[in-house]
Amino acid sequence: MTLRDKFWETVPLHKMTTPEWEALCDGCGKCCLNKIEYEDTGEVEYTRVACRLLDGATCRCGNYERRFTYVPECVRLNPKTLPKVAYWLPVTCAYKLLHQGNPLPNWHPLVTGDPESVHTAGQSVRGITVSEAAVDEDDWDEYLLEQEL
Repeated sequence: MTLRDKFWETVPLHKMTTPEWEALCDGCGKCCLNKIEYEDTGEVEYTRVACRLLDGATCRCGNYERRFTYVPECVRLNPKTLPKVAYWLPVTCAYKLLHQGNPLPNWHPLVTGDPESVHTAGQSVRGITVSEAAVDEDDWDEYLLEQEL
């Protein structure tokens, strides 16, 4: 995979190649957490309940290529859908940050060159999730995360 040097600083999201777009994902796993959205306020709260495909140790999708087959509600994140879904993405998400005109955090793997840096910085959900297969949706509110993601 060939990536342009520091492409995230110079290339608009809609002009990135597919490998560049995919490389923006820091592997935190936060977007794979189930969320509770309150219709009356628009507030979004994250739970520790993760998509059944999320590998809690690696914070990566267990079947990324076929995820929409197994999880039809999985959001197709691309430059066209990003403006509509950015509100529920975590504040540390590279896609959201760049969409808002902000830089990547200093712990981002593209900045550090180390794919483990997101975990070392404590910015991933590694080790804190429970699979949605093990929790009834009516009980998600018992798994709310206190910290802002």
